[in-house]
Amino acid sequence: MPFQANADRFLGLGQVYDAHRPAMPVAVADLLCRYTRVKRPALVADLGSGTGLSSRVWIGRADRIVGIEPNPDMRRQAAAALPDLPCDSEVEFREGHSWATGLEDGSVDIVTCSQSLHWMEPEPTFAEAARILRPGGVFASVDYDQPPSFDWEVEAAYQEMTRRVKDFESRPEYSRAVRWAKSGHLERIAQSGRFRFTREVVLHGMERGGAARVEGLARSLGGVSTLLAAGLSEEALGLAELIDTAKRVLGANVIPWLVGYRIRLGIK
Repeated sequence: MPFQANADRFLGLGQVYDAHRPAMPVAVADLLCRYTRVKRPALVADLGSGTGLSSRVWIGRADRIVGIEPNPDMRRQAAAALPDLPCDSEVEFREGHSWATGLEDGSVDIVTCSQSLHWMEPEPTFAEAARILRPGGVFASVDYDQPPSFDWEVEAAYQEMTRRVKDFESRPEYSRAVRWAKSGHLERIAQSGRFRFTREVVLHGMERGGAARVEGLARSLGGVSTLLAAGLSEEALGLAELIDTAKRVLGANVIPWLVGYRIRLGIK
């Protein structure tokens, strides 16, 4: 199956991902509704829905939400959270891919890819989004900056860890995953020719976290997980230094996190 390694890198991460990753802020849903020119979408499709963090914001704001996710661990986590949520929306998490959702032509108001488009082959994804969107519907890639903004010293340690992870993952013996640079999302959406208007919008959300969440956020990264499974040490990845720095700087404090979001959207 094409790009199976992209989905497999998140196997076993359902719980840590759901517990520590940022959730989709309400401001994103409100913005997309304005662009769609509806107050309550009839159907929102969330491609690469993961554990449902990006789907749950639509509960109570859309009639129906369908999360499309190829990773079974992520889908189980998403479904397990539903009974504890107040729900006046129909919510479904189904197996599928960004290029094969199984949804009907022109049936969707909003298609989102939250923190996931960089793992998807662009042209088949845009073609499927355009097929299932109604005229005037919105396709939106939503990505958040990592790490969140809260303390320069901890952020520096996080950045060093991600630099090391990317360096190791550039070696074929450590990673078979294929990704597309987030910085090119908007250009690729525009050049696909499937959308009559495109633009990027930047906004922020607020969350809270301490040293434990810093560690959990780091461990939720597919690259960290796959490299640890390949036998690399936490010290080699810079994970150990990040954990130590977060504990030293933050102690037992739980503080506000500012999470920056970049929305690249296209109107069908």
